[in-house]
Amino acid sequence: MNTAATLERSPAKDETQSHFDVLIVGAGISGIGAAYHLTQQSPNKSFVVLDALEAFGGTWRTHQYPGIRSDSDLYTFGYRFKPWTSAPIASGAEILKYMGEVIDENGLDRHIRYRRKITKASWSSADNLWTIEARRTDSGETETYTANFLWMCQGYYRHDQGFTPEWDGMAEFKGRIVHPQTWPKDLDLTGKKVIVIGSGATAATLIPSIAGDCEHVTMLQRSPTYFIPGRNANDLADQLRELEIDEAWIHEIVRRRIIKDGDAFTKRATEQSEEVTKELLGAVKMFLGEDFDVETHFTPRYRPWRQRIAFVPNGDLFVGLKSGKASVVTGEIDRFVENGIKLKSGETLEADIVITATGFNMSILGDAEFVVDGAPVNFADTVNYRGMMFTGVPNMAWVFGYFRASWTLRADLLGDFVCRLLNHMDAKGARKVEVALRPEDHNMPLESWIDPENFNPNYLMRSMHLLPKRGDKPEWQHTQDYWREKDEFPAIDLDDAAFVYG
Repeated sequence: MNTAATLERSPAKDETQSHFDVLIVGAGISGIGAAYHLTQQSPNKSFVVLDALEAFGGTWRTHQYPGIRSDSDLYTFGYRFKPWTSAPIASGAEILKYMGEVIDENGLDRHIRYRRKITKASWSSADNLWTIEARRTDSGETETYTANFLWMCQGYYRHDQGFTPEWDGMAEFKGRIVHPQTWPKDLDLTGKKVIVIGSGATAATLIPSIAGDCEHVTMLQRSPTYFIPGRNANDLADQLRELEIDEAWIHEIVRRRIIKDGDAFTKRATEQSEEVTKELLGAVKMFLGEDFDVETHFTPRYRPWRQRIAFVPNGDLFVGLKSGKASVVTGEIDRFVENGIKLKSGETLEADIVITATGFNMSILGDAEFVVDGAPVNFADTVNYRGMMFTGVPNMAWVFGYFRASWTLRADLLGDFVCRLLNHMDAKGARKVEVALRPEDHNMPLESWIDPENFNPNYLMRSMHLLPKRGDKPEWQHTQDYWREKDEFPAIDLDDAAFVYG
């Protein structure tokens, strides 16, 4: 596509308009995808994208720690409509470049307004209208917008505040404590003793990236996590490129292969968990060798896929451990001391710098205040329709992706659904739609949004009381099952009794 020509045809950005058919919150991977789908599937709709940051990208803009990269492949984390042509696991900079190309190639920039943080959204049934208040992060001024439909694509965690537990003695520590989410630009790790607290994808990314600079880096974990180490390449994609197949075809073929393999792996993780565990640990042992204590440091207490499994490209974390530039300690923290961290075992780990790769704080719909007809909305009192709409909250959709598959797979599915819903409303002459429990749903048990026996990362468990309820029917669950939803979503009957129009 000729990007220059596309931009030349696009009207200039107009920041005076304040009413839109659709208002999209967030210019990250979900919001940019939503904007694209609107232009393609509901081209008659006016829309705006508001984002609190100074530019697009969301996570990939705010996360600046060394080595920041995807923990899933870009053939599925990338959009279905935009071929990915590089290595499957991509750096943050590569992902930003990819998103920028989507914006340029489709003239989306004129729809995006940056430095606007949503603080309040109020729905009026009398007017069938949302009124949205946004604070300018550069001037502090408040702007007011109105929209017929609100599309929440703001992500699910607080960008400006990572989660760090409160340990005894933190004030006594003479070194520096840093959370990766708010990485300081002046942090110099050269020749320093560094402890990275955590065992997830962030720790696995950071440690090999900084090991060459530090005197030594220690991965301190309370309990182990599963990883999938392997080559940062896709053999099928490479073979197709040798045959000079069109990149759009390669993207679709490889994407389908990965999705199919992912489905099989997820099922095996549940049905043959012991066998899958052996395979995952066997791959780790290939890098670390039989003498390494994999049982202590890389054998989790839970079955595979009860928490997210990160891909480790080229096994770089394990290469660092094998070389001696990094080490891993599994144990519980007793307290911080002046020169490091004392464990409950009695051992003290010395450190000049402690990096708390301990996760994030969830942000429920951007932490904005929501009001419907003058009454505050508590989302924990609502029931969630297929993980995207809420009972009692009209004309709004929420993008929340997958835990066991790439986030963007669901963002694309929801893009199709929302556009189809908007077009259906136009065809019916409806100005309002909300989801409601049907007669057959009223006696169903209501449980926590996600079944903790199925998926239970700490960040989710800490925030479950803030999230909506689920029922015992597929319509009232976020099933986390792309392999079902890819067929179910296009077949949703928009005239089902769960949808109430007005």
